[in-house]
Amino acid sequence: MTLGPTTTATQAYGEASYWDNRYAQDDGPFDWYQKYPSLAPLLRLYTSLLHRVLVVGCGNSAFSEGMVDDGYGDVVNIDISSVVIEAMQKKYSNRPQLKYSQMDVCDMSAFQTGSFDTVIDKGTLDSLLCGNNSRINAAKMLEEVGRVLKDKGVYILITYGAPIYRLHLLRESWPWTIKLHVIDKLLPGESSGQQKWELTSPIPLDDDGNSLEAAIGKNPDVHFIYVCIKDDS
Repeated sequence: MTLGPTTTATQAYGEASYWDNRYAQDDGPFDWYQKYPSLAPLLRLYTSLLHRVLVVGCGNSAFSEGMVDDGYGDVVNIDISSVVIEAMQKKYSNRPQLKYSQMDVCDMSAFQTGSFDTVIDKGTLDSLLCGNNSRINAAKMLEEVGRVLKDKGVYILITYGAPIYRLHLLRESWPWTIKLHVIDKLLPGESSGQQKWELTSPIPLDDDGNSLEAAIGKNPDVHFIYVCIKDDS
């Protein structure tokens, strides 16, 4: 379930039919927010190539392919759209490191508790927050993410949502230890070498997120990356 460049029919973002129709018309890979090479240094900081990784709302992104090309050996991908999952299963049928399953991120009961070392979310929580019953569905999703993670597992959320809009939601869902990183939004044709901020250096984060402005200025043109480390249960 990956957000695209248009934002029509927001009320349908939580519906499989919306994404099935969208992916039936999309014939090429699309990565929302950031591509793998831009985020790889941060992933290496918090994950291991031996980690079992879950990518939620994978869509037709090439992100997971980039992970496997970089040496990750077990990357599981889920999406609510059966259309895109069938396409991705066919596309990567010769890559056993990549697994694709049709699943609603709000109900991942097919996965046992503590199944994953890392969960990566590039736009899926944002998508739910644009749909009907947004707060309820977001809470269900985050509860499920926390459940499928091992103790000390890591949930990496890439989002347009600043701390004032995301911290409370994250903190009320699970007892995380949260670190904040930022990355410049990239326009078509730009490279990660043009970044203004040091991706791997956490931004000081107070309880309400107000420390952000002092660290990087007002209204920075960035994507926010919340690294949420699951506390021992």
